[in-house]
Amino acid sequence: MDFLTLFLVYLCVVLTTIALLCMCSGRKESFLTRCINGASQVLSFVIPTQLQRVTQKALHRLFHTRSCLFVVLHIALQAAVYGEYTWEVFVYCWELQFHLLLLLLPYLLLAGNMGCFILCSRANPGIITKSNHVSFVKIYAYDGVLFQKGIVCPTCNMEKPARSKHCSFCSICVHRFDHHCVWVNNCIGAFNAKYFFLYLFTLTAMAATIAIITAAFLIQVVLLSNMMHGSYIDDQGQEHAVEILFLIQHLFLTFPRIVFMLSFVILLTLVLGAYCCFNLYLALTNQTSNEWYKSRRYGYSHHLTLQPHDRRVVYKNIYSKGVWMNLKEIFKPPTVLERKKKT
Repeated sequence: MDFLTLFLVYLCVVLTTIALLCMCSGRKESFLTRCINGASQVLSFVIPTQLQRVTQKALHRLFHTRSCLFVVLHIALQAAVYGEYTWEVFVYCWELQFHLLLLLLPYLLLAGNMGCFILCSRANPGIITKSNHVSFVKIYAYDGVLFQKGIVCPTCNMEKPARSKHCSFCSICVHRFDHHCVWVNNCIGAFNAKYFFLYLFTLTAMAATIAIITAAFLIQVVLLSNMMHGSYIDDQGQEHAVEILFLIQHLFLTFPRIVFMLSFVILLTLVLGAYCCFNLYLALTNQTSNEWYKSRRYGYSHHLTLQPHDRRVVYKNIYSKGVWMNLKEIFKPPTVLERKKKT
């Protein structure tokens, strides 16, 4: 089965890439990172020391410093997918009389996505400086668990406002810090979270739309060829009815680039769709991914208390104001003036 071997190799490469990207999220306590660190320790006995140093420097440069590499990779992947879609899928679908608006929808989503990408990557996420530090401190109250009053950032030499975090990539403290996104080469904070959310939504919609159109094209090819009612003769000379596996192999041999692109965008749709739902959950509950990750260390309660039986702090999200107000805060971050009006 040449097709299955090739497809499994392709799938392994994609999954390995996703694993490496998960590793670079900066979660030192994650299971994946511990496994990779363990494997690297075993390999250190085999790999020469000089090669290890070069590899460590390269990985540090890629995953722990601000770099345009992933932005270039992001643009290259989009160009490859849209190149294949335009060169083959669009032309074939046009010949099969697919609706023009449906075929143009991926391009409209691409325009919106590129706009959100530029805004997200160029916008100020909420950089905390000595001049605006006092204003940011007044916006959110300290919850006493995730954010303690009086904690000073050793790099910026300033007291950390509630919901802020120092970004090791950019060497800055960011107001309402969510995470550092390597794909837009910028921190995601209070002032560009709305652009990131729209960027993620349009990116997911792009992948899903291209996947649906491409799958519809291949299904149309199968139906028009009446292949499902046919048969084939195997290597032993025996006749068999056409099965799904044989059909996929035939489509792969006939349209190899289209099938590869379809498998990639389907996987991308599933991954981005799950991440998009997670970000929607965070937005509706008024949490950042940084706060969500840190809150996993604690239990939940309706009250912020110190439990007597084990002396563990129980965390409650004090920043949630209801679904509508939480969602509104993403698109219109609160300022000091707004908080004064409420008080």
